[in-house]
Amino acid sequence: MELFNGRIEIIDDDITTLKVDAVVNAANRSLLGGGGVDGAIHRAAGPELLEETRTLGGCETGDAKITKGYRLPAKYVIHTVGPVWHGGKSNEDELLASCYRRSLEVARDNEVRTIAFPAISTGVYGFPLERATEIALNEIKNFLKSDKSIEKVICCCFGKRDYEIYVNMAKRTFGS
Repeated sequence: MELFNGRIEIIDDDITTLKVDAVVNAANRSLLGGGGVDGAIHRAAGPELLEETRTLGGCETGDAKITKGYRLPAKYVIHTVGPVWHGGKSNEDELLASCYRRSLEVARDNEVRTIAFPAISTGVYGFPLERATEIALNEIKNFLKSDKSIEKVICCCFGKRDYEIYVNMAKRTFGS
């Protein structure tokens, strides 16, 4: 575990086990479950999550919507739809940045104090991890500069390689 800027923590863990106010789900546009983080969150939360997401009418890429956490230790799940990587020519950077901004705005609007993010779009959506990490950390840093309501943001990595990339990028982003 590494702590940066007093409010940003980087860990290598299973996001479905974290005791935080909200976990962010790297969802698809239907919000009805899928593979990777999305599938893991749906399995851990139980069938009630699918029932609630069916009522939301999906979600646009770059936006975010909130549901209850059901059987997760987290009170809420914030679902965000990251962009599929098309070589960087289809506004992917801005759409990914919007995922982090919108998730943090939804968290703030729902009085979330602690939130955990996975590495959005870096799995089957193919977004380059280093580029995605830089975008994520910059968006989190910029949001926390102007908003004091969120006490802790956890970047929850899946595996040692992702963790090391996040820690190294955080050292560049925050200094240390």
